[in-house]
Amino acid sequence: MDESSEIHGFYKMSVDERLRLIKRMAGLTDEEEQTLSNTGGLPKEVANRMIENVIGGITIPMGVAVNFKVNGKDYLVPMALEEPSVVAAASNAAGMARVKGGFTVSNTGPVMIGQIQVVGLEDPHGAKMRLLTHRDEILKKANEQDPMLVSLGGGAKDLSAKVVSSIRGPMLIAELIVNTGDAMGANAVNTMAEAVTPMVEEWTGGRVLLRIISNLADKRLVRASAVFEKEAIGGAEAVEGVVNAYAFADADPYRCATHNKGIMNGVIAVAIACGQDVRALEAGAHSYASRGGRYKPLTTWEKNADGDLVGTLEMPMAVGLVGGAARTHPAAKAAVKILGVKTATELAEVMAAVGLAQNFAALRALATEGIQRGHMRLHARNVAAGAGATGDMVDLVANRMIEEKKIRADRAKEILVELGQK
Repeated sequence: MDESSEIHGFYKMSVDERLRLIKRMAGLTDEEEQTLSNTGGLPKEVANRMIENVIGGITIPMGVAVNFKVNGKDYLVPMALEEPSVVAAASNAAGMARVKGGFTVSNTGPVMIGQIQVVGLEDPHGAKMRLLTHRDEILKKANEQDPMLVSLGGGAKDLSAKVVSSIRGPMLIAELIVNTGDAMGANAVNTMAEAVTPMVEEWTGGRVLLRIISNLADKRLVRASAVFEKEAIGGAEAVEGVVNAYAFADADPYRCATHNKGIMNGVIAVAIACGQDVRALEAGAHSYASRGGRYKPLTTWEKNADGDLVGTLEMPMAVGLVGGAARTHPAAKAAVKILGVKTATELAEVMAAVGLAQNFAALRALATEGIQRGHMRLHARNVAAGAGATGDMVDLVANRMIEEKKIRADRAKEILVELGQK
């Protein structure tokens, strides 16, 4: 791009006007402009309200994972992502879990933490004590900000405080403990933290800087478990393989990163489909995995007395059905309807089950046939399509590459030429 990116009044333009300008500046083709202008099931006017400087949209596939039984209830689980084999793996794992009753899930409730940073204190420990003596007054002020949430049983429930050491000296951190109900809670918690700032400054004698929700939602945990019958998953050797794969992740952070990524493949796919804050979920999960000072798996895998495989998962799950994309994006609203959940807690529980299922599927594949066999079979179709194959030619090219064990874009193009499409 030869022109300056300094564009005055860009935000004032319509979506179409912005796209036309970007098309000219970036040298987009008519086809690329048309692709970007297609926002799918999201009307342009809605998209333009969701984020700033909108020029169009990008669509990723949404599939439905089947076979899930969570706390005795059956679910169809919408999953939106671009990676092949994930939806199939989740469905397959859920089917295996059904043999022993499916997934059992519990939760600690929708509780979030709002942090208030206080600096400039001569006596931070004394300030902490002074602040806590005014707990009830601070909670009252916080709850005045959202009477509807309070009427539904939510709201600020407690106040804690801690003195932390930092490179800038000691700081007092006041923490509002808030039940956010069916909301993810960021707006409610941040509003409460800002509202009590004058009181915090008055009673501590310090200066408040940051007032913000914490995405390490360790008071908003979900816990999932499942028993996989050894015969259903490939026998005793498969059980041993999964347990050994887990032991590897528990011992080595390099493996653990990929282990936890496999969990999030499932969690985030459901989150995207249902309009959740995926950045908050990722931040919370990986922070929680590191809470002991060393990065650890979010799941555990072990063998029970019957020789069956037992998996458990524990992780933060800050999700909501009130506000955000879950209420504004038409596709997200449809996905929530497919899933059939009625509360944010129920959504979190299903997402935890999907995360555990996805982790099991990945570990079983790694420990038995290898991860690439099933994954690359699906990936080959993407490679073929990316090389220009259309219609029945996609499968023909994909199958040839699989047979040759050469799943590459250059080979796909060569096969297309050989088959006469190009």
